[in-house]
Amino acid sequence: MNQIIKKEALSENVFRIEVEAPLIAKARRAGHFVIVKIGKYGERIPLTIVESDTKNGTITLIVQRVGKSSCKICNLREGEYITDLVGPLGRATHIERLGTVLCACGGVGAAPMLPIAKAMKDVGNKIITVLAARTEGLIILEKEMQKISDEVIVMTDDGSYGEKGLVTAGVERVINREKVDLCVTIGPAIMMKFVSLLTKKLGVPTVASLNTIMVDGTGMCGACRVTVDGKTRFVCVDGPEFDAHKVDFDEMLIRLNAYKDYE
Repeated sequence: MNQIIKKEALSENVFRIEVEAPLIAKARRAGHFVIVKIGKYGERIPLTIVESDTKNGTITLIVQRVGKSSCKICNLREGEYITDLVGPLGRATHIERLGTVLCACGGVGAAPMLPIAKAMKDVGNKIITVLAARTEGLIILEKEMQKISDEVIVMTDDGSYGEKGLVTAGVERVINREKVDLCVTIGPAIMMKFVSLLTKKLGVPTVASLNTIMVDGTGMCGACRVTVDGKTRFVCVDGPEFDAHKVDFDEMLIRLNAYKDYE
């Protein structure tokens, strides 16, 4: 079991949790994730490793309270334990110096984006981040993104904070004013679909970090399968990052909605 060392509310339903996991902290790289479980018969939930502290042997996770299992995690207090935690899983992000990297985040997509943006900045890229959400209360990690980005643009659907508009409006504005060498997009599947359609039209290479349904996280169950460039891929072992212009987002959206009535 893994003890919760620190817990912090980022918004009403989003929490930052620091968990004791020394081996994972030592091995993780940007883009890696873990699978957590609460209770003997709990649901297995994939969560990106946002930060790691090798000195203290901890990793940081960000959890949004949505369904029954995520509520259980969010209700845990400092000093209590996560029953099972396995990782690091998935393929690490390919980090290289490209020039300008545009990070398009939707809602809690800012959490997995943070370590990627930091790693891209550390090798000398210019980082422009677009943080987007439905309303002000759903914008998270703005201060952290400000520290590692050359520019942060905040967009809200209702105009309650930053600029009024969708994430695509901010992305298009940046691409129209300067050369973007790579766009990374993370957030709701529908958001990533439209960012991908836009960047494909504008000729900007784009990577999407997919958030499909997962069970075992080792490629055995097939629950996370997606179609990429006409071929079946498993997000847990082949991803979570793929060429966004080759992902069949429509099929992915159908699969994501399979258990909606039960959530």
